[in-house]
Order: sequence, then structure tokens, then C-alpha cells
Amino acid sequence: MSNALSPDLPIAFIGGGNMAAALVAGLVRAGHRPQSLTVVEPVAERRALLRERYDISTSEHAAGLQADVLVLAVKPQQMAAALASLQPADGTLVLSIAAGVPVAALTRRLPGCAIVRSMPNTPALVGAGISALYAPASVGTEARERADRLLSTAGTCVWVDDEAQLDAVTALSGSGPAYFFRFTEAMTAAGVALGLPDDIAATLARQTLVGAARLVAENDASVGTLRSQVTSKGGTTEAALRAFDQGGLEALVGTAMHAARDRGAELGADIRIQLEDKV
Repeated sequence: MSNALSPDLPIAFIGGGNMAAALVAGLVRAGHRPQSLTVVEPVAERRALLRERYDISTSEHAAGLQADVLVLAVKPQQMAAALASLQPADGTLVLSIAAGVPVAALTRRLPGCAIVRSMPNTPALVGAGISALYAPASVGTEARERADRLLSTAGTCVWVDDEAQLDAVTALSGSGPAYFFRFTEAMTAAGVALGLPDDIAATLARQTLVGAARLVAENDASVGTLRSQVTSKGGTTEAALRAFDQGGLEALVGTAMHAARDRGAELGADIRIQLEDKV
């Protein structure tokens, strides 16, 4: 790859929430000059926090803002308002991390820009995220490399060829951390029901989640292989896994992810209509 994301490249974030902060932190860790980073955030307390923590520039409004890269880090429902005051120069890379907002709608509002969509997830807050990216064929190599390098500062990146697949990505990795948190809550509750004190059950469940994740991250074996390695024939783990299978765990997970995907598509349709009304 070329040096598509130089340390002095002007990058502006529209929205200063957790995901924007995670990307700012990743960029600074990777050696990007804080003075080249700007966050547009309407909440004064949040602006002050970001300035203090990262030594970056902040602004209440986006009017007149110019940068080589614009990261749209607002909630989907806020996108129409966020775009209203933006007038980026032709050729600007616009990286949207808002779920469900289609490239076509952004392109109509920001003609002449290179639009890339991405779905990151919250482990980016600790540099362990994964982001799926999509760009239409009209977006050139340098813009793609810039988007990839930017998001790679907070974790791993993969690219999809079909924008519709981002709804499935949202259901899998975008919403996915909450699934593991919910499962950990259920394990904690079950531990308490089996007689463990609340704090002990919570500690055991949390650390089991952390440890299992590290095993996956630090091992080349598939998760199926790792599962089989801790499943002795006729043992306790086999009994528990059999109960999961009999209870329809795989089907339930599939149902949940279909619900998340479908809701993402619905939100995208609603946001597309809002943006088209603003054009």
C-alpha cells in the first residue's frame, strides 16, 4: 500500500461519540498528529473531554469545515441534520460509520466525494474492533486505502463486495458484542441459581469470557477445534453442550441475527427517505 494516511493528513469527525473517540485514539496511537484531527460535536462537555484527552481541535458546528477525510460518526437518525451544513471539496474521502445509511443517499447529498461505508464495533474502544467496509466501483484505490488504514488503527478490517451485506455484518459483528455480554449475564444468573454468591458468579463468568476470547485470538485453531478440546466424552461440558443443542441454540441465534439484519434494513430505508427529502 502507498502512504495513503500520512501523519499530517487533515481528518475531521462529524460526531464525537464513543466510536469517534476510539478512532481518534487509534490514530494518535499510530502516530497521527493530534493537530491534524478535528471533531465536530454539539455538546460542550464532550468537546472539552476530547480536547483534554487527545489534544485535538474541536468545533460546535461543521459549517466551513474542510478536511481531506470526513468521518460521519453520528447516529443514523442524525445524519440528515449532520449533512445539512457540510460542503466538502470534490475528491474528499467521506467515511460513514452510521448503520443503515446507503452510499447512494450519501452520494446524492455529497456529489463529487468518494464515499466509503463501514460497520465497526465497540471493541474498537480497546483497539480490538473489527470493521467491514464497502465502496462502490467508482471509489479509487487511494481512498480505499485511506479508509482501511484509518479503521485499522482500532482493529481488523475486512471488505465486502455487496453493500447489502453490511446489514448482515451489523447483525453479526456490529451487534455481536452485546450477544456475548448477554450470554455472560445468563451464565452469571445460572451460577447464582446453582448456589454461588453474586460477586463470585459474576467474576467467574466475566473472566471465562475474557479467557475464551484470548484463546481464540492467540490460537490458529478453529473455534470448533477449541470447543472439542475442552469437551471430554461423557463429561460435564458435553452434557451442557447437549442441552444447548436440545434447546435449539443455533436456531435461536439465527433468529436473533435475522431480526437484527431486518431491523438494520428497515432503519436504512427510513434514513434513505429522510436524506432524499433533504436533497
